Parts: sequence; structure tokens; C-alpha cells
Amino acid sequence: MPQLNLATILYLLTATALWAGNAIAGRILVGSISPITLSAVRWGLAALLLLPFGWRIFKPNSALWKNKIRFLLLGLFGVGSYNVLLYLALQTSTAINVTLIGASMPIWMLFIGAVFYQAKPSLLQMLGAVVSLIGVGVVLSRGNLLALQSMEVVLGDLLIMLATILWAFYSWMLSRPGSSTERQWPWADFLMAQVFVGLLWTTLFDGFEIAAGQAYLDLNWWTGSLILFVAVGPSLIAYRCWGLGVNGAGPTMAAFFANFIPLFTALLSAAMLGEPPQLFHGLAFALIVIGILVSSKAPKPD
Repeated sequence: MPQLNLATILYLLTATALWAGNAIAGRILVGSISPITLSAVRWGLAALLLLPFGWRIFKPNSALWKNKIRFLLLGLFGVGSYNVLLYLALQTSTAINVTLIGASMPIWMLFIGAVFYQAKPSLLQMLGAVVSLIGVGVVLSRGNLLALQSMEVVLGDLLIMLATILWAFYSWMLSRPGSSTERQWPWADFLMAQVFVGLLWTTLFDGFEIAAGQAYLDLNWWTGSLILFVAVGPSLIAYRCWGLGVNGAGPTMAAFFANFIPLFTALLSAAMLGEPPQLFHGLAFALIVIGILVSSKAPKPD
């Protein structure tokens, strides 16, 4: 039975804080490196850093080859497609659109769980999702929800919507091991399997960007530092923490924590600009927490 304990909360908060940093880094790097190349370089570095710990997964008798279809999907949904779509979305969509659409994840998690995993959502879970989403709207509109009416839909919005749906599938797959022994794998092996397959998908996608003449990279100490950050923090550390959090709380409850990403993004952006937190940040935090608490009182279908 999934449980929301202190360790699980810390895992999920760590992942979302690092992914907030990834969104900021991705926006800063627009114009310095093409989006799919950024994803390919990011996961290539992550794979090299993880290799000394997870190399056993490449042995001929490893469980990766016995579960290759499962990991082809895990790598595609969670590593390959999601990150490529996110960086592509940041090329054309505004920060408020991308983060607000991404905050719809609890809704998609409930929907996918009901349709594909026979996990019928409860009224409390749906209510919690709505309350958390309002909290996200508060922080993104800086306390003026009417400002959201001026949002315009662009291609990037559709891309991040697709990315969010794929991430919901990825999270449900994490909570449903492909074999009875998967939860006992060494953590580095399990993560290496995802990163390796995800890198293969990303390299394939990058080939199309290169063939179209759209790939570019302006490498200097600043862009190099940002790329190294996204290869370590939002990649290795965040994915490990998210996996632990999903296994601890279940995919539906974990999705509510994703609503902290726009809040952390706003706070980090404000800190970089030297701006103190505002009252609406506190209101948004309270609403997101209330949504999580309300949902946690519901019977766990996952």
C-alpha cells in the first residue's frame, strides 16, 4: 500500500525542485544550443557519469534484455520524448503556458490510471487535483487569476501537453514493475537501463534535427556549466528521487507534487533577480499542500 511518509515527501520535493532548475536552465540556454541537441548532450553526459555504477546492466544475462520492450517504452516516455518535447516547447511557448499546462499532470494521472490501470479516482482525489491546480494558477498569474484569460495557445503548448501525458504513462509504468524482481534491482542498474534507452531515442531524434540543419551549440564556460547541471541534478538525482517517490506514494499522489515545479521555478527566478518572495507565493504553496492533503485522505487505488 503506497504511503506518504517524510522520506517520500523529501524525494518528491527534491525531484521537483531540480526540475524547476531544469526549466530555468532550458530557458537560459535558448539560442545557445538547439533543443534536441541539448537533450542528447544532457543524457549522453548523464550516461557517462552513471556508467561506473550501472555497467552491469549491459551484461548479456542482465534483466534489461529480458524486458527490452518495457524499457524501450520507459526510455521513450520518461527520458527521450519528455525532455525533447520540453526543450522544444520552450522555443515557442511562454513560461506561464508551459508550467500551467504541465500542472495538469494530476488530472492526466487520474485519467490514465482509470482507463489503463483500473484505478478509479475518488472524489477527494479529484477535488485535491482541482485545489492544487488553482494554487498553480495563483503563482503563475502572480495572484491575479484573471490574467490567465490572456493566454494564447501556440505550438509549444501542444508539445508540453503531449509531454505531460507521456510522463503520466511513464510514472504509472514505474509503479507497475515489469517483473517480480525489478524493485530489487540495484538502483544504478535500473536508472542506467532507462538512461541508456532514452539516450538511444534522443540520439535518433537529434539525427533529424542535424539533418534539417537546425542543430547548433555555442559552448562556453557558462553554457557548459548549465549543461553539466542538467546532466547531474535534473537527470540522475531527480529521476532517482522521482522513482523512489512514485514507489513510495504511488503515481497519482506523486503527480500532485509536480505542481510544486512552477512554484519553485517562480521562487528561483525571483531569487536570481533579487526579488523577495511575495504573498501570492505563500498562498499558492498553501493551496498545493491542501490539494495534496485532501487527496492523501482518499483510499489509494494505486
